[in-house]
Amino acid sequence: MILPSLEEAGSPHWRPVKYSLFPPLGLATLAGYFSPEDEVVLQDQHVEILDLDDTPDLVCLQVYVTNAYRAYAIADRYRARGVFVVMGGLHVTALPEEAAQHADTLILGPGEEAFPRFIGDLRNGRPEKIYIARWRSIENIPPVRRDLIKRQKYLVPNSLVVSRGCPHHCDFCYKDAFFSGGKSFYTARVDSALAEIDGLPGRHLYFLDDHLLGNKEFARSLFDGMKGMGRVFQSAATVQSILDGDLIEKAAEAGLRSIFVGFETFSPENLKLSNKFQNLQRDYSAAVKRLHQLGIMINGSFVFGLDYDDEDVFRRTVDWGIENAITTSTYHILTPYPGTRLFARMDAEGRILTRDWSRYDTRTVVYRTQGLTAKQLETGYEWAYREFYSWHNILKACSYDTSFKQKLSHLMYTGGWKKLEPMWKLLTNAGLLNQMLPLLETILSNTK
Repeated sequence: MILPSLEEAGSPHWRPVKYSLFPPLGLATLAGYFSPEDEVVLQDQHVEILDLDDTPDLVCLQVYVTNAYRAYAIADRYRARGVFVVMGGLHVTALPEEAAQHADTLILGPGEEAFPRFIGDLRNGRPEKIYIARWRSIENIPPVRRDLIKRQKYLVPNSLVVSRGCPHHCDFCYKDAFFSGGKSFYTARVDSALAEIDGLPGRHLYFLDDHLLGNKEFARSLFDGMKGMGRVFQSAATVQSILDGDLIEKAAEAGLRSIFVGFETFSPENLKLSNKFQNLQRDYSAAVKRLHQLGIMINGSFVFGLDYDDEDVFRRTVDWGIENAITTSTYHILTPYPGTRLFARMDAEGRILTRDWSRYDTRTVVYRTQGLTAKQLETGYEWAYREFYSWHNILKACSYDTSFKQKLSHLMYTGGWKKLEPMWKLLTNAGLLNQMLPLLETILSNTK
């Protein structure tokens, strides 16, 4: 089971710490459907050199847009030796005709039902070319094969997923296409999620869910069950879920200390254009203030290049993030991923400039822009990262935090993430990255 790297190792954009954060949980989950007698090996190209000269009975590849060509090359190499190759993932689901040229079987969409059906058919000698889930549920699936994960190679090995998909349907979202044609958001059973958490070593958890607060009843029960476990965790949620009700307080009581929030844009016109109505008429600053009061650090996500953006969008976005003491910012150039409504609309308008999927990395302009030139967009994107993460602005943002603990945690988290790249590279290459986890736990524990 192989996860090809999302970025070419050695490229100017390769960040060892970024690509060594989490283990490939999707493959480890599907590995649970093999029998105990099967010898299963999980390889992650982000953290290890792949052995492609072996001759397994089956190769399983997880494919995203930016690793598609690497995945295809790996598949072709194995198939040339007669090895059976199955592919799945976001890109395969978006472009099955393309992927079918490199695989014996495709799994389209979520694999909870389809993948075990494929395994059964393969054992009986009659695998089909394409499998699509007949139903979607993660309430009674096998345990994640964490024994296959090389924990020491990751900064935060305790990643987990307790829900699939998202209840919202933004036009630019890659995963919305992945969950089309059926339930687009569903959760595990609370008791199963709590049992998985209880079995994980250490204190730190990272929920990879697209929207941990998406089902209020599930999230409330989960957080009630986590109280007293002594965990600190990170996850993602929407502005709407942070402002509505008391669910975010429940999360904080359970140990939430850092959250990814998709602010994306301040423009109502851009929000409407992107079908991101959950952010309309929402007070971003109020959401941030609420998180700060709870001692929760914020990773804000912002998109540049939407049709109503102008030349000042970069300065406005960076200034807002600093003035609101956002801990980290993630900037993206708008990218019309294949399979999304955004791609379909731009393709119909003749605005797609390239189908070289390796360029769909959210750093490169791949469509005909409006309001900004491609040069302005790429230059502004690079400027925003440099400006937000300058020492001057890191210290300025820290000054807006309310307590000394928050200021110190903000400084260590933001500065450490972006300003200590040589150290991260050294630790990663030496296989010592996981030794930094206690420091991360300490920083997260001192945000209140």
